[in-house]
Amino acid sequence: MQYCESLTSYKRLKTREVSIGNLLLGNGHPVRVQTMTTTDTMDTLATVEQTIRCIEAGAELVRITAPSKKEAENLQHIKDELRRRGYNTPLVADIHFTPNAAEIAARIVEKVRVNPGNYVDKKKFEQLEYTDAEYAEEIERIRERFTPLVLICKEHGTAMRIGTNHGSLSDRIMSRYGDSAIGMVESAMEFLRIARGEDYHNIILSMKSSNPLVMVQAYRLLISHMLEEFGECYPLHLGVTEAGDGEDGRIKSAIGIGTLMEDGIGDTIRVSLTEDPEFEIPVCKDIVARYNAAIDSNEKTFAEATMAPAYSPFEYSRRESNEVTNIGKKHVPVVLADFMPAETITQQDLQAIGYNYDAATDKWNIADAAADYIYTADKMINFSLPGTVKVICNYKTWISDPRKEQHFPLYTTDEFMTAEKRAAAINFIAIDAAKDHASLLEKIAQDQTVVLCVYSSATNSMQSVRTFMNGLMLHKIKTPVILAVESHHTSIDEQLIQFATESGALFLDGMGDGIWLINDPSKMLNQQVSGRTYLQTLNNHQFINNTSFSILQAVRTRISKTEYISCPSCGRTLFDLQETTAKIRAVTNHLKGVKIAIMGCIVNGPGEMADADFGYVGSGPGKITLYKGKEVVKRNVDSAIAVDELIGLLKESDVWVEN
Repeated sequence: MQYCESLTSYKRLKTREVSIGNLLLGNGHPVRVQTMTTTDTMDTLATVEQTIRCIEAGAELVRITAPSKKEAENLQHIKDELRRRGYNTPLVADIHFTPNAAEIAARIVEKVRVNPGNYVDKKKFEQLEYTDAEYAEEIERIRERFTPLVLICKEHGTAMRIGTNHGSLSDRIMSRYGDSAIGMVESAMEFLRIARGEDYHNIILSMKSSNPLVMVQAYRLLISHMLEEFGECYPLHLGVTEAGDGEDGRIKSAIGIGTLMEDGIGDTIRVSLTEDPEFEIPVCKDIVARYNAAIDSNEKTFAEATMAPAYSPFEYSRRESNEVTNIGKKHVPVVLADFMPAETITQQDLQAIGYNYDAATDKWNIADAAADYIYTADKMINFSLPGTVKVICNYKTWISDPRKEQHFPLYTTDEFMTAEKRAAAINFIAIDAAKDHASLLEKIAQDQTVVLCVYSSATNSMQSVRTFMNGLMLHKIKTPVILAVESHHTSIDEQLIQFATESGALFLDGMGDGIWLINDPSKMLNQQVSGRTYLQTLNNHQFINNTSFSILQAVRTRISKTEYISCPSCGRTLFDLQETTAKIRAVTNHLKGVKIAIMGCIVNGPGEMADADFGYVGSGPGKITLYKGKEVVKRNVDSAIAVDELIGLLKESDVWVEN
């Protein structure tokens, strides 16, 4: 089941060419970036002005919500005013429950987006039972309701995105396929088959989820199914729904979008942040810059043969590895803190990586997100450490210093092959995946003390490391692997994107027993991310440590903090989403492992937050509905007291702890 052109080098997936107004998409055209307005669609001037800000920030498509007929009709006034001001960027109407709104919008704007989960079907979280004949009747009902829109789009030259969302799969799909990636695929394929039956092909598809793992698997399956059934692939719009704000939103988006784009998948993207829409565009551009500038690569790594995958790209299974103290096997991935550039290391320096020393009591306070290892290069630590952290130093430093308690050596490959001494418990080896290490791998295959720190000097570094990891699996070498990623970028966003993409893509495929992020703090630029200036409010060690744990949280391999599933706001939002998200985060960010959804309206509420433990959903102007899982607990709570009511619900559910 193929889903990309190459697993070992960068090659764009060939997709059908689609036109959205004068904008061409797919078939090797540059990856297009887009966003969505947050204004009330009935406020023509506000929507026009925000659209212009997005266009001037670099948006090549702008989506506007049209939840009912009146908003769909007002798209004409918005479009006319934009054109009068000289802006010809294609507009996209976002449709949810109302086919009649879609049919109006399709005659006005260049593209409509429909969600198969709620365009005809419903979602009431009901378990339904269908015979095959009854199921076929439901498909026919969808055909009757969906075909008029297809014919209107075909007549007017309007493009369409068939956009499946994981959280809004219909009860019908859920009953047959469950809450699964294949259910998302089949939901879209039903609509795509109807469109193809009418010889309409101006179509883009998307498979969105707030969980990057589900999202990536769904896109891969969709491509495989399209190629198998149709012999061709339609263009794909990539995005992670409800990614959140700040660095977490950027990391989660980069993992989902970047993992696919590393394999040449994706023709247009949106980074859904709980921030003003124009702030999404620079992040989109940073992601796309990694690929639009790239030429299809034939770069090979030493391990490449035919690259028969020793793993399934369509379902998660962690690579089997040895247990070396607290690394590998069933242990959560470890985090390495890189202190290589530091001239000295003090007890106070470790506060940035989760260890706070209290001199009065001579005790350490350890945070949930505390690094497991510290790399010191040519330095030894000369003060007592808590038992939860160990030190890695270069082999020559380790062998020449008698203070070896809690210190372990890092070898080059040549050093390990000729080393006279090795540590009894752990021996780390730095290894470049782009080079041939056959003799080393043969030597370590049965060594129960070795941990590999794998990086790649190849241009296509992620594919290079993946090929290396695949080789380990094919040869049944179970040595644990720490994924090392080094960034030379100077901006925070670019570093977050590189770190998240190159390590996250491997973690999603079950590869990796640890993470080691490396940068050069002397080259870092001060930068605002979600209202906070980095390098003034946190140092580089804290930035790297936070990023490491955020990546592991996003790929669901190590949970160390509260997770927020927050929609990016739109014209349907019934409260100040950014302010409310910040308020909820401020009082709940100590609840490790709890998932809280903050949704602007009832359209995105019950469905999109299906992955959350608790939900805070706008149900009317100034009114909030609180959920526990998929169950409504309190309706129409006044927004002035809704955060306190949420805290009360958390306490009643026995997940609240005092901070």
